[in-house]
Amino acid sequence: MLRVPSGGTGSTVLGMPTIELPSGTLDYIDTGGDGPTVVLVHGLAMDGSVWRHVVEELRGRYRVVVPTLPFGAHLRPVRPGTDLTPDGMARLLGSFLEELDLTGVTLVQNDASTGMLLAVSDDPAADRIARLVLASIEAFDNFPPGLPGRTIWLAAKLPGGLAAAFQPLRVPALRRLPLAYGLMSKRSVPREITDRWAYPLLNSDWARRDLRAYLVGARPDRLLQAAGQAGSFDRPVLVVWAAEDKVMPPAHGRRLAELFPQGSYQEIPDSRTLIPEDQPTPLAAAIDAFISKN
Repeated sequence: MLRVPSGGTGSTVLGMPTIELPSGTLDYIDTGGDGPTVVLVHGLAMDGSVWRHVVEELRGRYRVVVPTLPFGAHLRPVRPGTDLTPDGMARLLGSFLEELDLTGVTLVQNDASTGMLLAVSDDPAADRIARLVLASIEAFDNFPPGLPGRTIWLAAKLPGGLAAAFQPLRVPALRRLPLAYGLMSKRSVPREITDRWAYPLLNSDWARRDLRAYLVGARPDRLLQAAGQAGSFDRPVLVVWAAEDKVMPPAHGRRLAELFPQGSYQEIPDSRTLIPEDQPTPLAAAIDAFISKN
C-alpha cells in the first residue's frame, strides 16, 4: 500500500515553508544561517528530499536552500498558463532565487538541466549565481535521458499515458525496475522517500499535468543549444559525474566541463545518476572544496 506523505496540505507540507511565486506556491527547505548560500535542485519525478543527506552534510557551514519544483512529485499545482517547458522551469527557478533575494549562490543541479539553462540564459536572476555545480545532468543530445527518460517522454505524448506509465510505482519492489528508478541509483532509495515521490504522480491529475507540460514542451535540440551557450557563463563551474552512470554518459560530463571558461571536472566512484542518494558525503565534500577554492 502506498503511504501518504505526512504533513497534510495546509500552510506547510512535510514541515516545509512555502513561498508565493507568479507560478504558484512552492515548498522549499531553508536551513538558515550566515554562511554562503547553496541552492540544491532536483530532477523529474522526485522532490527536494533527494538532497536530504547532502543538506545534513552542508548545514552549519552553509545556508542550504532546496526548492521542490513542479516535476511531478510536488504537492501543490502551479497556476494555469504557467510556462513549464525546460526554459520556463529555469525562469521559475530564477523567480525563486529573486523572491528569496538569494545572491552569491552556489547552484547545484542533479539529473535535470534546469540550473544550467538558467545559468546560460539572459534572465537577470542568472546574475545571482556565483558558482555552478552540475552533477550528472542531461546534456547535449541526451534528451530524453536514458531508458527512464525516454519512457516517460513517450508516455506523455499519449492520452492517459503518464497515468499508465506510473502505475508500477504502486508496488515498492517494482520501483527498482529500469523503467522506474532502477537505473538512477546503485542502492535502493528508502521506501518512505519513493512513497513521497510516487504519491502525487499516482494520485493527482494536476501533478501529472504539470510534468506532462514540461515533457511535451521539451525540444531535443535545446540542450545542444545550451551547451553552445556555456562559454557565456564566466564564473566557476564544477562538473561532477557519477563514474557508473547508466543514464548520463560520463563522456558528456568531461565534454561539458571543457565548454565553460572556468570549468573543472570530477568523477565520484560507486555511484549512478542520483549521486545525492548513492554518495552524498563525497558529493558534499566536492561542493565544499569547490566553494572554498572559488
